[in-house]
Amino acid sequence: MTRKVGVIGSGNVGSTLANNMLVAGTADTLVLIDTNELKLNSDATDFEDAAANLPTHTTVVRNDYEALADADVVVIAVGSIGVQNDDAKHDRFVELKVTSKAAKEVGTKLKEVGFHGVLVSISNPCDVIAALFQKYTGLPKTQVIGTGTLLDTSRMKKVVGQKFDVDPRSVSGYNLGEHGNSQFSAWSQVRVMGHPVTELAKDRDDVDLDQLAEDVRAGGYVVFHGKKHTNFGIAAAALRLVTAVLNDAHAELPVSNFREEYGTYVGYPAIIGHQGLVRQLQLDLTDEEKDKLAASAKYIKDRFDDVSAKLDNE
Repeated sequence: MTRKVGVIGSGNVGSTLANNMLVAGTADTLVLIDTNELKLNSDATDFEDAAANLPTHTTVVRNDYEALADADVVVIAVGSIGVQNDDAKHDRFVELKVTSKAAKEVGTKLKEVGFHGVLVSISNPCDVIAALFQKYTGLPKTQVIGTGTLLDTSRMKKVVGQKFDVDPRSVSGYNLGEHGNSQFSAWSQVRVMGHPVTELAKDRDDVDLDQLAEDVRAGGYVVFHGKKHTNFGIAAAALRLVTAVLNDAHAELPVSNFREEYGTYVGYPAIIGHQGLVRQLQLDLTDEEKDKLAASAKYIKDRFDDVSAKLDNE
């Protein structure tokens, strides 16, 4: 059985993800979609030039929505990162005007061609766009997932690992909520080599968890200011999520998934497999963390309700 993955959007993130999948041999067939045909054809030709030096074979298909009908996974990487250049608040919602319209247009096309696999959304604002794609594709909520706080969690593991001089993979735990300014580090869940970070911090005068949380939240903007986009970190997160789906890994990942108690998509750990969301988890959070998560979820839901109503009236 062949593995087919579509990537819609051949910008900084989409092209990086496509390259990562080609090098890793993640998919047997890779379908690339973009309205900028010159950019897409250039990427596809570049990928084909690399083929003879890669250990696996991948067939690259260009701008064919019909080819997505039987895809296992379609990744949404549409966006307009340039609009963030003048945004002093570093708010990912400045992209919503562009990405919400793309969600309606692309989601409708995917529904028309009969796509019935798992949809993974990278586009910002991640949680609202995932919800819009679920609405316009008509797919079950379990089959529409956003990368959510998977990248924020990776950034948390990085800064904690650096502070305690361990590999980030020796840190466990999550960032929760919006992939944006209202996300937070759930310190009650974080462990460093099995030890609660809250306990370790008590013995270290140089460990300020509030400052570490801010370093995590601002991590993406440090990258953005240097090159006016982010791509490697989020592409790695997307690759991990796509691989978990293709391999039916039943991996525990903090992704944007629909939580009934909040009535919205929000970053929260879930078990991910071939059909998308296999099972949701329930964390034992502190009261303060529960309040932060509820506030973040409300922020997402309010903005989804607003933009959804506007799109319905267009």
